[in-house]
Amino acid sequence: MGKDYYAILGVSRNASDEEIKKAYRKLALKYHPDKNKSPGADEKFKEVAEAYEVLSDKKKKDMYDSYGENGLKGGIPGEAGNFSYTFHGDPRATFAQFFGNSSPFGNFFETSAFDTSDDFDFLSLSSPFRKGNKSEQDPPIEYDLYVSLEEIATGCTKKMRISRKVLQGNSTVQEDKVLTINVKPGWKSGTKITFSQEGDQKRNRIPADVVFIIRDKPHALYIREGSDLRYNVKVSLKEALCGCSIEVPLLDGGFRNLNLGLDVIKPNMIKRLIGMGLPLPKEPSRRGDIKVIFEVVFPSNLNSETKHLLHDIL
Repeated sequence: MGKDYYAILGVSRNASDEEIKKAYRKLALKYHPDKNKSPGADEKFKEVAEAYEVLSDKKKKDMYDSYGENGLKGGIPGEAGNFSYTFHGDPRATFAQFFGNSSPFGNFFETSAFDTSDDFDFLSLSSPFRKGNKSEQDPPIEYDLYVSLEEIATGCTKKMRISRKVLQGNSTVQEDKVLTINVKPGWKSGTKITFSQEGDQKRNRIPADVVFIIRDKPHALYIREGSDLRYNVKVSLKEALCGCSIEVPLLDGGFRNLNLGLDVIKPNMIKRLIGMGLPLPKEPSRRGDIKVIFEVVFPSNLNSETKHLLHDIL
């Protein structure tokens, strides 16, 4: 039967994109483990994240509607290089991509941080990402900034609207400010961008630095390995022995044909598409590769006639 993603989100099968987003917003906040400590909340939080990732993406949704969970995750039988989806397993990453922060509670939870209708991600400097012990300067405030592989491939500009306290005379007032982050092509996950002294202002204290840490958004097709992209593909035993042609998707939306007509495909065999990966961070004119990793799907059973035939041939 497989999972019913529509039932998990509590929407009908003809629900609009906005209804799917609204349902995810409500359930993700309800079951977020930082807020909901009841048994099963963690698993429910993960379920609604997976359901949203499938139903909010047209290609995944169409595959699921046509073939169910088994077809979505196993591909269409008999087609080489077919689409196959695997949930990345990190519901906090899905939450952070949707809301702009993986842990929105405390003062952040009480703000209008979840209004993502404009071009900015809104962050409150009172969130629990504050780290370190007090000294002359308040410790840095760190935020994860999730960026897609497509954005890493070309570079992009992110605008983050922060809310902080500033001194005015003998009192403090709340101020919104937009910080612009120019993400360079090829930047690695973990790259830090620091905005000096943009934290809350306090008397006799140096405001904290605001630090954004680049994180990779989970991708439906690729796993990032440095500047290389790993693409997993399933082939049947017949295709592995007799040859086949694979259409490998590229980040720019195109495809590259990989003809394996003369090759015997072994399990975990690697073929490289040279220079089709991500830019090298220190030399963006050069690019990594796409590593095509093959999984050979063996038949679950064979009749005696087929076994004898294979025995004589091999």
